[in-house]
This record gives sequence, structure tokens and C-alpha cells, in this order.
Amino acid sequence: MMLDRRVLGDVLAAALRRGGDFADIFVENRATTMVSCEENRIERVKTGIDSGAGVRVISGDTTAYAYTNKITADELIRVADIASRAAQVSERDVSIDLKAVQPTVDLDIAVMPDAVPIEDKTAVVAAADAAAREADARIKQVMVVYGDVIQDVTIANSLGRLVEDRRVRTRLAVNAVAAGDGQIQTGFEALGGTQGFELTKRDACEAVAREAARRAVAALDAKPAPAGRMTVVMAGAAGGTMVHEACGHGLEADLVQKGLSVYAGKRGEQVAASGITVVDDGTMPRRYGTLRFDDEGFPTGKTVLIADGVLKGFMYDYLTASRDKADPTGNGRRESFEHKPVPRMRNTYIAPGKEDPAAVIGSVKNGLLVKKMGGGQVNTVNGDFVFDVAEGYLIRDGKVSHAVRGATLTGNGPEVLRQIDMVGSDLGFSIGTCGKDGQGAPVSDAQPTIRIPEIVVGGTDHSGRP
Repeated sequence: MMLDRRVLGDVLAAALRRGGDFADIFVENRATTMVSCEENRIERVKTGIDSGAGVRVISGDTTAYAYTNKITADELIRVADIASRAAQVSERDVSIDLKAVQPTVDLDIAVMPDAVPIEDKTAVVAAADAAAREADARIKQVMVVYGDVIQDVTIANSLGRLVEDRRVRTRLAVNAVAAGDGQIQTGFEALGGTQGFELTKRDACEAVAREAARRAVAALDAKPAPAGRMTVVMAGAAGGTMVHEACGHGLEADLVQKGLSVYAGKRGEQVAASGITVVDDGTMPRRYGTLRFDDEGFPTGKTVLIADGVLKGFMYDYLTASRDKADPTGNGRRESFEHKPVPRMRNTYIAPGKEDPAAVIGSVKNGLLVKKMGGGQVNTVNGDFVFDVAEGYLIRDGKVSHAVRGATLTGNGPEVLRQIDMVGSDLGFSIGTCGKDGQGAPVSDAQPTIRIPEIVVGGTDHSGRP
């Protein structure tokens, strides 16, 4: 897919001919496969290829973006001319000298998905479906979705950077439905990463299916969750939904610069408890949000956002970094060639501490253990959030007691970060597709086992007894 360097230079020159401070071109070829199973049979097998290119021109605070799915020199020049009209100043001659940038991160893909017969992919899905159904007689319905993507990109910009990269991701998700005693409960689990078909080896997909089934059955046996203020332990296995939603988005530079983040103007201030370090890292091996280069062609790296409770910085793309006179952090991401890049998370986590996770649980007399987070809502302006608990258990006298259902967590992200008083030595990941500005991007997030001394728990049992 690599376009001739001269053509790329001509496109960028056309983009800046009427003025503008910066221009880039993003060329993409994406091959996808999806296999789904429902009602105990393969419902859909879908493969496809999508390709196109987008040209962006930045002039002051104005950004113009135009795209096409026809990748020819004449068409790209035409699209560049359209984008350039938003930055008209005066005609000028522009010359761009492009130099290729080599990756410093090895993604180490063992089995390319396009080398695997579709029959092998459907067999993995069928095996996961069978594993979930065999886990318990109360499992009545299972949905399994397998997907892989091979994305080839060429990115060039007016700074002279030229990047050619291949991204490979594979994912499997299982949703199990259990029924019994007049009620229906669901359990969800997913597996994914910057990996090839090797993701499915060693019974990994069957294990994911059994975990989804176990969670659904556990919810059947659960009792109504208590309501009130109590100590909450969030297990590492819960994944990093809390840090992603209640903290991560507020550290994306565009929201900060627009005054839509509770962290605006607080660089250098204590915003979390001592011992809390929050990191966004695009280079973690095999994680779902890992990239060698972001979607602007800048190398990804490890960005420390909060260090020992102190706010150190934000996640930048090129535009927001220019406004703050900072360096891009490799967080410029886009869903496809049809979208302009914006600052986005990659792999975001609270760094592990030194406490034994079992000791964190054992320190609680009466409280709630969160094993898996569900969906929720967050206001990035003030940090307020409400999250569902997909799997939770009461803690009594330092011991994990019975499962509860219907629990919610209500609080404020920065306040929770300041309250955390125990941090475990483990680290548990979850994956997902993060939505922002109408775009989706693959991410992972993680946290160790943490103790929050007091937070509002919503539930259906209002007896006041945890």
C-alpha cells in the first residue's frame, strides 16, 4: 500500500498551497473478519476490506479534513485541495522532504490472521459456545463473537515524517445468559490484544466462555445488594474501567484545553493519594491499545500522567501539543481514514503498589468487593460518576461472603483517587472500544486491587446492613 514518496510530498504541498501551519495524510487499508455464534449455531461469517485516505490541514485554531476511498495521485491531490481551501491566505509554493521513520517497538505477531482458514476461526467460536453451555445446566443462551483486523497505514506530514505500519488485533467476546428461579442474569467476558491468531491457543477462548457462564450463574445465586456508604475493595480482576472513565478522559488534552476537565489548571498539584500513579502506555506487549505509532505518525511511549498523587501531564495529539508548546505523546488516534485524529487513551492503568491483594480484602470489616465493573456514566467537567457492578460480593470480618446483584457505585473520580489508602501488588486488565467524538478506538485499562474507605453504594436492600 506504500504510496510513492513523491506523490505523498505533492499531496502535502497541495494541502498547504493556500496557507496553513501543518498538513498530514493518513492512508489506510483494513482487512477484517468477524464470526458470530448464537442459538448454538454459527450465525454470521463476514470478511471485508476497507481502504481510503484522509488529508488534514491545520491553520491556527481551524482544522479542515477531507477524505476519499479512491487512492490515486489525482484523487488525493483533489482532496488535499478541498482541505486547503479552509486555510486560504495566499498562493505559495511548498516543498516537503519526507524521511521514513522506523519503529522502535516490535509487536511480535506469531500467527497472522489472514493465514488462518476461516474453518479454524469458526471452530474456535463453536468451541467457546460449547464450553459456556457445558459450564452449567442453567446457561440457556450464549453469544460468541470472534474478530480480527489487519490494518496497514501510511502516514506522512509536513514536518517531513513518513511512517508505514501494520497493526494486527484479535478479539473474542462471550455473553452468557443464565435462567433459574424465575429470573434471568447475564455474564460477559472478553479477550483481545495486539496479537494474531495465537490469542486463541491454550484453551484461552474456552476459559473466557467458562468465565462468562460462571458470572451469569453467580448472579442467579446473588442476594440484593445493600445500599449506603461503605468501604469498597476493587479487585484487580475488575479491570480499569474506573480509571479509564473517571480519570483517563479528564487527562486527554483537548478536554483540558476546552475547560471540560476537572484536571484543567492543576498540573503539579496533588490530585490523588500518595502512592497512586496513573500511566498511559502505547508500547505494552500484546495489549489491546498497543501501537508502534499513533494515527499521526508519532511514536507511542509510556506517559506518566499522575506520579505519586501529583498531576504531571496530559495525553496529547499534535494539535493540542502545539497549543501547549509541548511534545506530542503519541495519543493522536482515529477510528479510520474517515475521521480526524483526537487525543485518546491507549493502555491506561493505575500502577501496582506493594500490598498483598488478600491483605487488602482482609483489612475490611464490612464492605463490598467488586470483581467486575459494568457500564456507567461520567461527567468529565466535575468528575462525578455512576457505575454498575457486574459482579460483587460482601466482605464480612475480612472474608469474602455471598454474591450480591444490583449494586452501583456513585462518587467523584478525583475524590476517589484521593481516598485510596491501600494499593495491591497485582494488575488486572480489561479491554474495550472507547467512544469519543463519534469515533471508536480499541483500548485496554487496568488497576491493582485497591481499597476505597468510603463510597456510596446503591442497591435494592435498604436495611442498612452491609
